[in-house]
Amino acid sequence: MYVCSCFGITEKQVREHAESGACTPRQIAGACKAGTDCGSCVRRIQALLGRGACPRRESPATLGPAGMPAVASASGPQVAEAA
Repeated sequence: MYVCSCFGITEKQVREHAESGACTPRQIAGACKAGTDCGSCVRRIQALLGRGACPRRESPATLGPAGMPAVASASGPQVAEAA
């Protein structure tokens, strides 16, 4: 069944992108453009992704200075460099 009629994206394609790591409607849009034209499919994409599809965001306890995730290493936690 089609999810996005603007770009001809099916439920199967959305699920495949989700299995490949796209876990938000924005990431699905980046992978296949679904949800970027009229937007009427975004709620359906959200429903297909379901709750808990994404890993939890870093909690303040696991963040280093400036809100960057701490990176574990042999010498102890370090702060990841911003790109």
